[in-house]
Amino acid sequence: MSWSRALLTALAVCALLLAGSAGCGSGDTQGRKGARVSPSPVGKVLDDTDEQGRHYREVGKKGAPEVGIEVEPDAAEDSWDVTLTFHDFRFSPAGAKSVAVAGRGTVRLLVDGRTVARLRVPEYRLAADLVPHGTHHVTARLYADDGTVWAVHGKPVESTADITASVAQATPDGSKVPSSGSTSAQGSK
Repeated sequence: MSWSRALLTALAVCALLLAGSAGCGSGDTQGRKGARVSPSPVGKVLDDTDEQGRHYREVGKKGAPEVGIEVEPDAAEDSWDVTLTFHDFRFSPAGAKSVAVAGRGTVRLLVDGRTVARLRVPEYRLAADLVPHGTHHVTARLYADDGTVWAVHGKPVESTADITASVAQATPDGSKVPSSGSTSAQGSK
């Protein structure tokens, strides 16, 4: 009687294995164009996009990442020093997987809405030729590793400093001052 019980058990296991593998599919659905990719468990991807067409990733206000920006002229280098501060955000290392992880990613630095740098560090030297004579908006915007924009209440997590660049003037020691720049930062979250 034990041989029949073993035979029945073996047949049941084989049937389960065959049924399980048939239900798993061949993986073709992931390779087809238009097939949905499973969403990341972090936040909700919205239909809204930034200037480059990158979707917003909505997260709750509590614990959401924040960024602050300060921009100062650097007379010695004929440039602008950009310093970023963060709350509940850290930079991802180069080569990180393209998956959204809460409070992690990169920063895109924009001048008047045009991306000038993708940052993984909190400081950056902005060349004076990227900020010609006049008033400009320098924005630091937070992105997840999958390329989505971190957002709260449908607005990107970013901070903007308004700066005014004037014609470079020579100082008594011969160096040039890139501007009589003023900065004022406005954050949104």
